[in-house]
This record gives sequence, structure tokens and C-alpha cells, in this order.
Amino acid sequence: MKAGILFGNRIADVVFIAWFIAQFYKLLSCVVTERRIDIRRMWGTGGMPSSHSSTVTSLAASVAIVEGEKSTLFAIALIFSGVVMYDAAGIRRAAGKQAGVLNKIVERLAHKIEEKIHDETLKELLGHTPFEVLIGALLGIVVAFLMRGYLLA
Repeated sequence: MKAGILFGNRIADVVFIAWFIAQFYKLLSCVVTERRIDIRRMWGTGGMPSSHSSTVTSLAASVAIVEGEKSTLFAIALIFSGVVMYDAAGIRRAAGKQAGVLNKIVERLAHKIEEKIHDETLKELLGHTPFEVLIGALLGIVVAFLMRGYLLA
């Protein structure tokens, strides 16, 4: 395989593109829905689609294209994808919900005692719904297959 354009590795290039598309979509959807540019959405977690899912599935699909679906590398990438997507939709999502509850408790308690308790609110948008994970996963696979010619050149 020839060196990639962005990172010197074609698979890394494809993975970056899948990540970038997912994150850029979040930025664009913020512009459309909130009528403002929030550049933090380019690097933020959570939301539609899951960039975690698009990244790992584009990695697995790219490895399958280059190395074959029976290769050890593909098996590793596939298992890694499953773990990351499970974490995004399960553990990280639960942590975000817990942060929301804690933020409300701190806010109400501070209001009651009329004293500031904490300087910052906890980040609530950490994980993804299963649908956001699914869409991110499909995005990653589609990007890898659309870039098949680049991967195999």
C-alpha cells in the first residue's frame, strides 16, 4: 500500500475523513437548528452521528478492504469497534445522564443555601443513543467503501 496523503497511511486518512464528516455534520446541524456557529462541536463528544462509531467502523472496513475480512488485523479492528460502540452507547451515555442529575442537584442546593457550590457544570453530552451509534457506524462503513479505490491504489 502506498503512503497516504494526510498521515502517511491510507487507512488513517480514510478514518480521519470519516471522523471529520461526522464532526462537521454536528457543526452544520448546530448552525441549522440553533442559528449559530459553535466551533466546539467539531471536537465535542455526543450527538448525531457518533464520530466514535464512524471512526472505528471506517477503520474496520478499511482493514477488511486492504487486508481481507479473514485477517487477524480485521478481527482486532472489528472487536475494537464493538467495544468502542458499546461504550459510546452504554457507559458514556449513562455517565452523561448522571452528570445531568448531579448538575440539577448542585444547582438546587446552591439556590437553597444561597451559596455557589461548584464553579462549573459537568458535561452532560458524553455518549450516544443507539440510533446515533448506528448512523455513525453506517457512515464509517460507507466512507471506507467509497474510498476503496484510494485504499487499494
